[in-house]
Amino acid sequence: MVSIKSPAEIELMRESCRLLSEVFVSLSKMIEPGVSTLDIDREGERLIRSRGCIPNFLNYDGFPASICVSVNDEVVHGIPKKNKKLKEGDIVSLDAGLIYKGYHSDCARTYAVGEISPEAQKLMDVTKQSFFEGIKFAKAGNHLFDISNAIDDYVTPFGYGIVRELVGHGIGTNLHEEPQIPNFRQKRKGILLEPGMTICVEPMINMGTADVCWLDDDWTVVSEDGSLSAHYENTILITDGEPEILTIER
Repeated sequence: MVSIKSPAEIELMRESCRLLSEVFVSLSKMIEPGVSTLDIDREGERLIRSRGCIPNFLNYDGFPASICVSVNDEVVHGIPKKNKKLKEGDIVSLDAGLIYKGYHSDCARTYAVGEISPEAQKLMDVTKQSFFEGIKFAKAGNHLFDISNAIDDYVTPFGYGIVRELVGHGIGTNLHEEPQIPNFRQKRKGILLEPGMTICVEPMINMGTADVCWLDDDWTVVSEDGSLSAHYENTILITDGEPEILTIER
């Protein structure tokens, strides 16, 4: 069942997301060669807890960290490690959320580590823009899969692979709620969007194949052909007019 948030709940969601966006602004300043993925995780947890919040990824279904740190061909759920250090030319995706007074937020960004190739920059740019193409349709009265179809229509001409095994989701008092939001074209329309819905739209795009596989740690998802992958996510609110991006940097 898809939850419709009350005005009071929406305010709590706004604050949860505002605090998370602050965390991402701070973490983005750490992205440079030589920084370990564990350093990013530890600072992320510190920033979340310093705001009186709880990192919602930590121990979620057993995930061992507060921040998913995924490098290059890692699509999502990269486990931070002390000996895994960022290098010039890498791209790194951070995915994280927090709980504020019982309400969850969720966000993801892909960053360049120093100077990166034009091809990597293009992948990052297309992935980010595909989010914005999708949420043009995130309006009351439209159908859920209008978002999915718009993302696919934008990405496919570039020849990139749209990950199918992982999708967006609803969010509120739980990190993952109904509905699921694919980033690829659907044959059905999906549910009707209504004001008060809070959802996470998160295209995950591979430079090569759309196929992915899981590493032996049972968490880290990588592109099957070893190609670069980018991820861009925001928590958004469906309103009577334009969607409100709750986790956008301010």
